[in-house]
Amino acid sequence: MKLTEHRMASISLEENLQYFTETFDGSADLVIRRLKVCGFEGALITLEGLIDKLTIAQSILNPILAFHTEETDPVKVFSLLQSEALSISDYKVVTEYTVAMNLLFNGFSLLLLDGCIQILAAGVQGFQFRSINEPQNETTQSGSRESFVEPYLINMSMIRRRIRDPRLKFERLTLGKRSNTNILLCYLRDVASEELVSSIRNKIKSINMDTILASGYIAPFLQKSGGFFFRSASRCERPDTVCGKIGEGRIAVIIDGTPNVLIVPHLFVENFQSFDDYNNRPFFAFFIRILKYFAFFIALFLPGFYVAATAYHPELLPQPLLLKIAQSEATTPFPAMLEVLLIHIIYEIMREAGLRVPRPLAQAVSIVSALVIGDTAVSSGLIGAPTLMVVAITATASYVAPNLYEPVAVIRLVMIFIGGWMGFWGLMLGVFIVLVNICSETSYGIPFSAPISPYNKRSMRDVFRRATWKKLGKENMKVQDMPGSKLNHLSGGKK
Repeated sequence: MKLTEHRMASISLEENLQYFTETFDGSADLVIRRLKVCGFEGALITLEGLIDKLTIAQSILNPILAFHTEETDPVKVFSLLQSEALSISDYKVVTEYTVAMNLLFNGFSLLLLDGCIQILAAGVQGFQFRSINEPQNETTQSGSRESFVEPYLINMSMIRRRIRDPRLKFERLTLGKRSNTNILLCYLRDVASEELVSSIRNKIKSINMDTILASGYIAPFLQKSGGFFFRSASRCERPDTVCGKIGEGRIAVIIDGTPNVLIVPHLFVENFQSFDDYNNRPFFAFFIRILKYFAFFIALFLPGFYVAATAYHPELLPQPLLLKIAQSEATTPFPAMLEVLLIHIIYEIMREAGLRVPRPLAQAVSIVSALVIGDTAVSSGLIGAPTLMVVAITATASYVAPNLYEPVAVIRLVMIFIGGWMGFWGLMLGVFIVLVNICSETSYGIPFSAPISPYNKRSMRDVFRRATWKKLGKENMKVQDMPGSKLNHLSGGKK
């Protein structure tokens, strides 16, 4: 029996119960409570763990069991139950098994009455979920301490609490043939481009998968065109940041069961922006952003430059520094390229182990890693101290822009190999390849490198430097107004 069939319910209670029983095949979480309602046979169907039993008892069972009427028509009795007996506000009346099943999975209870084709679905959600905590990856000094959680309804409420505008729209979709995961598109009807909303909606509807369990399942489908290293759909765990992006005409994609939200489209320069930038003074925000761009280039190219300089271009280094490196390399058994590659791979192994190891063992792993890399490897002569210093600076710089860690980690290894193979000119070739990759990518008609390329002076007020709020507050810069954008500039919906 396929759940995708739009099959109408039966007026027979037994046939309806047989359908649910056979569909779930005796699953332990299916609960069917038979009851007598005004002389008619009835049943209440719920899924264990998704409902609040106290709400069911107070708002559904007690009122309908205490209700009495002289009506002999089950359809009229069903109507009277809705209008006079039930004390619950969130309910729907359905007649199709598929719709009733989806509501059942969302924490609704189903009330069936013999002789009535209609099914009353009442919202009695009461499942357990993780409380709202501080963000783990996007920490700030002066911003909100709230982060998204797994239930999409809670995430929806956190956005609504910050944008109290009736033009803020949440559009519900369902993905996954088996998981039936709830997806919400969130945007401002009078700000977001109608073309952008339609394009993202069609992209999501075209996803044909059995299960959707996380945002990473659908993020690749939202990549509009060909960037290999960088993604144009970002993940965010902060409600305040998401609200700011929505105000710029972007679309937030909320996935049930995932503690972060996808934002589309995403631009390259946004990897170097944080919520603290808008709370700090403009001159300090400018300093921090320049620091982040500098750290990005260090994380990408410093190991490759070190290998190229020591192997092919020693004249690029100051003589005292060159002598120190030469003395260190003379005592190590590996060439510079192999030494840097080896220490980076060891670092990535330790990082992955630190992420996956159980918490009681995390401190032990950190101590062992520090002893192996920091002391033993240098004192035994396997690794030179300058190489270890370069790797340490590079690893630290990688976390200044945490959203870029994945592409940076891979590109860095490629740059080390190219620098050791082709020298400085090969490193320059790698730089140009990265720049071409950034500048060639587009996200739904918007250049990924905008507003730096194509350049627009008006749009540069919030890139390297942040303009004062007196200037930023005068006009809200929409994403479809970015230079080089091919999006329709008209917003969707009515103002």
